[in-house]
Amino acid sequence: MDVQFLIFQTFLKIKKLRKIKIFFLADHFIHYFSGVEEQISYQEAKNSLIQAWGTLGSNWGINRTMAQIHALLLISPENLSTEDIMADLQISRGNANMNTRALIDWGLVHKVHKPGDRKEYFSAEKDMWQITRQIARERRKRELNPVIKVLEQVQNVNNKSTAESKELLRVTKELQFLVRKADGFLGMVTGFDKSRFMNFLLRLKK
Repeated sequence: MDVQFLIFQTFLKIKKLRKIKIFFLADHFIHYFSGVEEQISYQEAKNSLIQAWGTLGSNWGINRTMAQIHALLLISPENLSTEDIMADLQISRGNANMNTRALIDWGLVHKVHKPGDRKEYFSAEKDMWQITRQIARERRKRELNPVIKVLEQVQNVNNKSTAESKELLRVTKELQFLVRKADGFLGMVTGFDKSRFMNFLLRLKK
């Protein structure tokens, strides 16, 4: 068989495969960008949100279970009892009690009493701006304030003339500057209402 003919046939096959592949990819991208996504059940969506919020919680200073309980209460249309939380998240009573108390301490969850019912029920603050302000307020109190206090104490080191003391004080001064800036920002967040804070962010973008 003529070599040129074989090369030509091979070329046509490759071209055909490329067309099929391009067609497949085009179809995939059209489906993706058209916004047509596979539908999931309410339970799947609920579980995904709770898991994601649990992961996020560690970034703002609470443990995973505490954040998952918070997410469950956030999305629940009704107040939930300790038993409801235990059943939904498959956790022990002690774990549920400890973490709901911690959420109450953070000001993110409140106890609710129903007339004629001896159970304790819990509800979460639903306003996301209020949640953001409360988290900022608590992080400022629990994390920044103790650090500021320690840095102020370090400034009282005796014999400030040694090389070691000078370096310690230099680093401490830089840390104080950064921590106070962060403290000032969180203080601003807790003091602003939503519209004022959004206007502030818009000014930063300009």
